[in-house]
Amino acid sequence: MAKEFFEALKSRRSIYGIGKDVAVDDAKIQKIVEDAVKYTPTSFNSQTSRAVVLFGEQHDRLWDITLAELKKVAVSEEAFAATTDKINSFKSGYGTVLFFEDQDIVKNLQNQFALYADNFPIWADQSSGMLQLVVWTALNDAGLGATLQHYNPLIDAGVQEAWNLPSSWLLRAQMPFGNPTVEAGEKTYQPIEERVKVFK
Repeated sequence: MAKEFFEALKSRRSIYGIGKDVAVDDAKIQKIVEDAVKYTPTSFNSQTSRAVVLFGEQHDRLWDITLAELKKVAVSEEAFAATTDKINSFKSGYGTVLFFEDQDIVKNLQNQFALYADNFPIWADQSSGMLQLVVWTALNDAGLGATLQHYNPLIDAGVQEAWNLPSSWLLRAQMPFGNPTVEAGEKTYQPIEERVKVFK
């Protein structure tokens, strides 16, 4: 049974220990991402958000690309060893969702509505953030663990070439997912009265 909306939000956490032995089939994961892309709001109903879902060898390939790019900028062998462990922890998962924003649409809107030109890239990023939260929460609700990673723009060119993606798709985030193999750590919250003000 699906969780209530806020219960689903509350239970969504960063799960760093993930494995490949998932109980959710690929079709359901694909449907989660498709529905999230379709129904997450965008400014001016611009529908700028794009997603790529990688399974199996394609998922592994992404993290191989990422590790290769990180090796080029490694400051030391010791630091790279820790980086390798981190990337391999993502690779140990079942799949990855890549999040993009189509910059051609953003530019067209800037041309059509010059008064708001500076805001369209900001609004596109806000839409991307909403989409990431929707996918993350829905994957968690389906019993999968995930985290949100940001190796862009370091891996942008490699990703675009590997999957022959349109040059207008700007990579914004990567979400490795899989069956949870560890519990989420403790999370503390700032006092809500310091973060929300109400005036009547």
